[in-house]
Amino acid sequence: MLMARQRLPVPELFQAALDGDRSSLARLLSLIERGDDEAREIGRLAYPRSGAGYTVGLTGAPGAGKSTLTSSIIGHLRSLELEIAVLAIDPSSPFTGGAILGDRVRMQDHATDPGVFIRSMATRGHLGGLSLATPEAVRALDAIGRHWILVETVGVGQVEVEVAGKADTTVVVVNPGWGDSVQANKAGLMEIADVFVINKADRKGADETRRDLMQMLDLSDLDHDTWRPPIVSTVGTTGEGIVELWDTVLEHRAHVESSGVLAERRTFRLREELREIIAQRLGRRAREICTGDRWDELTEEVVARSTDPWTAADEMLVGLA
Repeated sequence: MLMARQRLPVPELFQAALDGDRSSLARLLSLIERGDDEAREIGRLAYPRSGAGYTVGLTGAPGAGKSTLTSSIIGHLRSLELEIAVLAIDPSSPFTGGAILGDRVRMQDHATDPGVFIRSMATRGHLGGLSLATPEAVRALDAIGRHWILVETVGVGQVEVEVAGKADTTVVVVNPGWGDSVQANKAGLMEIADVFVINKADRKGADETRRDLMQMLDLSDLDHDTWRPPIVSTVGTTGEGIVELWDTVLEHRAHVESSGVLAERRTFRLREELREIIAQRLGRRAREICTGDRWDELTEEVVARSTDPWTAADEMLVGLA
């Protein structure tokens, strides 16, 4: 009978990941997704070692070809001998809570490349489609030396806005003939895009889509004096335009680093992350105090309308700190 593999403590698991053990890194990300005390311990170990990585978010409507485009980008980066990581944020399974789409299905050409680490993460019902664990997963990947991190999102709900808060450069992917949808999503797209990509540009309507995007940029009230989002045409299935796209990403990185925008964005992200951590902690504490005899008594008083919900909540919150 095979013996079950002994579970390593988090510090040993983290060191094994630093030493290049992929299974240990995968285990770390699983613990981060779970979000318990071990996830917090990983965060404490990873944070001092992070900061050198750069995150590129790819987002857009379902069917835009983001996974194929990401696969082509991976191929280009590997030709440059860069080691990278990919987080593919997938819809959550309604049964297991796990990611529905597997990383080997999405980008199977690179799944066995030691220079590429691909991980599918579940949204777990989170409103924007981005898991709350994503920033911590990015930090862990950064800490173990993957300094280029691609985050591909499902592109539903408010994820287009959320990915902008999680990435250093945000690439918005559209398809030819998407003009009506571009108009419908105008405000959100204008705010989050650092680079526009017209993927499947070999199809009819690519020129019209480019004109639509250029007109949107001309009419938007955003400040494009320092950086106007470029529009790059690609064909993800053949790799056409991928070199130009990556060069544009590098140009944007140079711009945000030299202008101080990158530091501002990262400071904003950390503020928001700290706020989310505090909110989660308070939410957990609230669930703990909403039990017991006095909770039951107050609930009955609210139901009987002998007290109001606000007064009852104030009483339960006394001493929360």
